[in-house]
Amino acid sequence: MAELETREIEYVVAVAEELHFGRAAQRLRIAQPALSKAVRRVEKRLGVQLFVRSSRQVALTAAGGALLRHGRYALDAVSAAADRTRRAGGAGQRLRLVLKPGGDAGLLSAILAAYAGEPDAHRVEILFSGPADRVDHLRAGRADVALLYVPFDDLDGLAHETLCVEERVAVLPAGHPLASRGELRLADLADETLPRWKDVPDDIARGHGGSGPEVADIAQLYSLVAVGRVAALLPRSLVHPAPAGVVCVPVADAPPSRIVVAWPPGEEAHPLVGSFVRAAIAAATAHNPQADPHG
Repeated sequence: MAELETREIEYVVAVAEELHFGRAAQRLRIAQPALSKAVRRVEKRLGVQLFVRSSRQVALTAAGGALLRHGRYALDAVSAAADRTRRAGGAGQRLRLVLKPGGDAGLLSAILAAYAGEPDAHRVEILFSGPADRVDHLRAGRADVALLYVPFDDLDGLAHETLCVEERVAVLPAGHPLASRGELRLADLADETLPRWKDVPDDIARGHGGSGPEVADIAQLYSLVAVGRVAALLPRSLVHPAPAGVVCVPVADAPPSRIVVAWPPGEEAHPLVGSFVRAAIAAATAHNPQADPHG
């Protein structure tokens, strides 16, 4: 018998995220005394203390942090198992595509049109992600396929196909001394202030961001670049066309960026995913027939 029930994991995760039994109980729609009793029962069964409680605050112990981290994965796995079981049985047939807003290099319309021509095509539900959670959507079963940027997105454990390769550009204020150059090198940007991307873990952000102001999206980045607060190094398609006051200059020695279509391994056997991947590759090839997708 499992030591923890799914509902108990949900209870602990809610308290750990809220750090407040009252708010967690409201979120779970149960009475606070019942929630407190359930958490104490889990602590007794596991033989560890999950929370340090006082009249003013609730804090996680090391054991509580471990259960929060692994409990989230467990809940995601249960949700993914249920969803994929329904899909295998033909319930609610739809394909869920996750991507960054504007993160399709102009391919999305062509991909959707090509997919619509597939004999087994179904409705596509488009999910727009935050700066760094597209891969999480795939791994948790909240999406079936994704359009990802490499090297920014982590492809570990995912099946994928490259759709296109593009250069990276320096995003600069129009009046910047480097803005009139036809081409730059990475060394030219060594003294520039680069932004920090909101919600992007340090291990992912390293090499793609800096220590400057935090930004959440491209619109916010443009505002900071235009007033000279930051510069940035991004795939060209993310910043094309650039607004007034902002200039994009190619960086010759920056590693190229790839846009890939990715999916959980083994899922290509499902007709919806397999058809979408084929349509995405065909649309990308038609969009730029001379390009070598593998760089």
